[in-house]
Amino acid sequence: MRYCINCCIHLLPNDLHRQCFRCRGPDHNNQKCPVCKGENKIPLYADSKQMKLLAVLEVRTDHGESWNGFFCLRKGKICSLVFGLLIMTLVMASYVLTGAKHGLLLIQSPFHYGAFTSNPSLMDNESLSDMKDHYQPSKMNISYVKDYPSIKLIIDTITSKIEFIMRQRPDLEELRKQEPHMFSVIPNKFLPNSKNPCWYEEYRGNTTTDPYATNSYALYSKRFRTIFDYLRKVFWNHLYHYKDKHYRLRCLPHFYIIGQPKCGTTDLYDRLRLHPDVRFSAIKEPHWWTRKRFGIIRLRDGFHDRYPVEDYLDLFDLAAHQIQGVLQSEAAKERGKMNNIVIGEASASTMWDNNAWIFFYDNSTEGEPPFLIQDFIHAFQPNAKLVIMLRDPVERLYSDYLYFASANKSVEDFHEKVAESLQLFENCMLDYSLRACVYNNTLNNAMPVRLQVGLYVVYLLDWLTVFDKDQILVLRLEDHASNVKYTMHMVFQFLDLGPLSEKQEALITKSPASNTRRPEDRSLGPMLPTTKAILRDFYRPFNTKLAQVLFDDAFLWKRT
Repeated sequence: MRYCINCCIHLLPNDLHRQCFRCRGPDHNNQKCPVCKGENKIPLYADSKQMKLLAVLEVRTDHGESWNGFFCLRKGKICSLVFGLLIMTLVMASYVLTGAKHGLLLIQSPFHYGAFTSNPSLMDNESLSDMKDHYQPSKMNISYVKDYPSIKLIIDTITSKIEFIMRQRPDLEELRKQEPHMFSVIPNKFLPNSKNPCWYEEYRGNTTTDPYATNSYALYSKRFRTIFDYLRKVFWNHLYHYKDKHYRLRCLPHFYIIGQPKCGTTDLYDRLRLHPDVRFSAIKEPHWWTRKRFGIIRLRDGFHDRYPVEDYLDLFDLAAHQIQGVLQSEAAKERGKMNNIVIGEASASTMWDNNAWIFFYDNSTEGEPPFLIQDFIHAFQPNAKLVIMLRDPVERLYSDYLYFASANKSVEDFHEKVAESLQLFENCMLDYSLRACVYNNTLNNAMPVRLQVGLYVVYLLDWLTVFDKDQILVLRLEDHASNVKYTMHMVFQFLDLGPLSEKQEALITKSPASNTRRPEDRSLGPMLPTTKAILRDFYRPFNTKLAQVLFDDAFLWKRT
């Protein structure tokens, strides 16, 4: 059905609508028109013949109605446009917020490192990574600079500021003042008939008491609840009863695999735990000494309640039950048999992560931490043994980037992050000592890649201020990868472990490597040659010092 667009009269298919004066244009006047006579009447034609008077359809045109239609159409378009713009704004806001949080923005953040603050204002619910916001932007941005000579100038500045100064070891009383509860729980003497440091502690609960009800590891992690469910079931059976009192055997590790991350510590842990004389904590990496005792669960989540030392000791209960079985066996009682089972702990953060010190200890040492992790470990376990696995720091950094970067990984992105991190490190070195920069939480969280983890000699020298050199075994991942049997024998000898059968040795040394690079990361290929050259220059003075300390030029990593 057709209509006249001006007078809304139904038209037949063959009707040309020639008699409608209203359709003849704007000059048409109803008063003067002989047909209309001002009556607003429109003759209706059917089959091109005019109908009689009774058949005339009187149509009263409503001008306001036509305007209302126009305005409704216009309002509809405006509403659609506003709605579309609102949706687009919400989508863009979501992209910006999500991208900023996860590093997915196409445009790099303009943040740069500025001056240090000696008095941290981090709140309990504020992420440590948010400390970037406490810095003012620097004047220079080299995030996108790929010019080797320009970055080399930065490295030369850093190198000129390097000084390896031995730190002063704090005395025992100072440590007691910092951690009085820890010293009240851990004794200064252990059982003489156990190779592993253990002692008996009175248990004041009853059979209905849950000994792990408040353990933070069980509360905050679903992964470990199965372990603690089992410990609850067998707990009462392993209590030692003496003179109407109940005692539980408590143990600390005999040795620690303290570092470094992405250097093969997981593979070493997996092989070492196959030895019949070795037990590990219920969790591979408790991170208690470096993070959990300060209330750090995940760095991005800020601080929680501090994990007490009892929660840490609970992780060794499985091993303690086995040690107790040896100590209470008839053979041990009759012949004074020595327990040779040893416990290990493998948190790869132990060697280097002292980032939390500034929030808990007095900052009166010009940016350097007054107490380090090793000070407390040595206070309780002066005979502890430490195993360190290292790797070419250049390759370690790239592996670290591939493992922890969540999106937009590429060799170009890695290069840019290295350049930015070097500038941040240089800015720190201009005002602070090497140790202050290495242990500075805010700088470490601001750097896009963890350059500081590869400064092995800085950490090693600090560990050597409290532990003797013969208590520390330093291995290279490159040697371990090429000859697993040789490195594992070195570890067995260092820990003074019992002999193995051929079958046991084959099981330990011939099993496949653990925690290798993911296939999707391998597809990115090696880093850019320019990036490698830059990192070689940066790490060279630290590697040189490391080789001197260990009397081994293999730690120069010249052939890798």
